Amino acid sequence: MISMKPVLPKDSQLLVQVRQGNKEAFNFLYERYWEQTYSNAYKRLKDADQSKDIVQEIFVNIWVNRERVIENLPAYLNVAVRNQVFKLARKDKNRTHFLDTIQEIPDPGQDADANICSKEFFKAYELILAKLPPKRQLIFRLRFHDDQPTKCIADHMEISRKTVQNQLGKAIEQLRIVLLPCIILLTAMI
Repeated sequence: MISMKPVLPKDSQLLVQVRQGNKEAFNFLYERYWEQTYSNAYKRLKDADQSKDIVQEIFVNIWVNRERVIENLPAYLNVAVRNQVFKLARKDKNRTHFLDTIQEIPDPGQDADANICSKEFFKAYELILAKLPPKRQLIFRLRFHDDQPTKCIADHMEISRKTVQNQLGKAIEQLRIVLLPCIILLTAMI
């Protein structure tokens, strides 16, 4: 008996159905391309959780913007992964650059004025941290004082990793607004 392979629908047919709001067609495409898209993201990031987040975001965007015409889904997914990785890298670079600047403040050594400014800076830093909402403050301290990965913080606090990342971004932005002028002044003195 000869078995016939089922004829699988083409991407173009499924994409037309997705544009019409067909969830089954969307799920079929998701199942067809999830692993490949995840692998593509993981090759670039070497981080399983971030790669999963990127893939999820890409497919959510496809569904939310389903009216948009996609001609070549594999090429679209490849470009979408690349763009999401760049976006993530820019966001992380902006967040960590400010903190790297704080950590690179040189030791004031024997200069009494610089020593006083340095102590005042770190006092201001602690005061600003203390004014953050309690959960945001805890997330920030766990990440940057205790050097815990965002995944561990999310698991510990029983919240999503995305929430941890959002709270870190907000905390860093608050610190940056107040402390960046102080850092510039302090590094100029030392």
